[in-house]
Amino acid sequence: MSGLTHLDENGAARMVDVGGKAETARSATATGRIAMNADALAAIRDDTVPKGDVLAAARIAGIMAAKKTGELIPLCHPLALDSVSVECALEQDAVRVTAIASLTGKTGVEMEAMVACNIALLTIYDMAKALDKGMVIQQVRLLSKTGGKSGDWHAANDPDEGA
Repeated sequence: MSGLTHLDENGAARMVDVGGKAETARSATATGRIAMNADALAAIRDDTVPKGDVLAAARIAGIMAAKKTGELIPLCHPLALDSVSVECALEQDAVRVTAIASLTGKTGVEMEAMVACNIALLTIYDMAKALDKGMVIQQVRLLSKTGGKSGDWHAANDPDEGA
């Protein structure tokens, strides 16, 4: 079982001990999109969705979710985030969500960025499902992370280009 950080010497799940690690500035960026029909996209763009401002609700939901990542993902550390931003951009047939989480700490914030992105996308679905039940959440991925022992990482290519 050696080499697996979330398993002890007996193979039992454990939270990684980060107590001896140095605090460093860390950030992570995640993105994803929700494809939908033209009517749903127009209603979101024109702020005429019956449930209210879809993009504002998605931003707030994503930020709230990032703060609860340690409660949602087993073995994740609860983190004191310095910043979380969630941006929504209209595309030709979708809404793209980009979430950025950052802190100065002993462990990374990749999961917080990913959770923020996913919950923002799910919120868009929930708010607009009366207009298009066939919406598809897709291409959710980590774009980059900075800081920590392993240093910076950036996705090698972007499969979303031209999407």
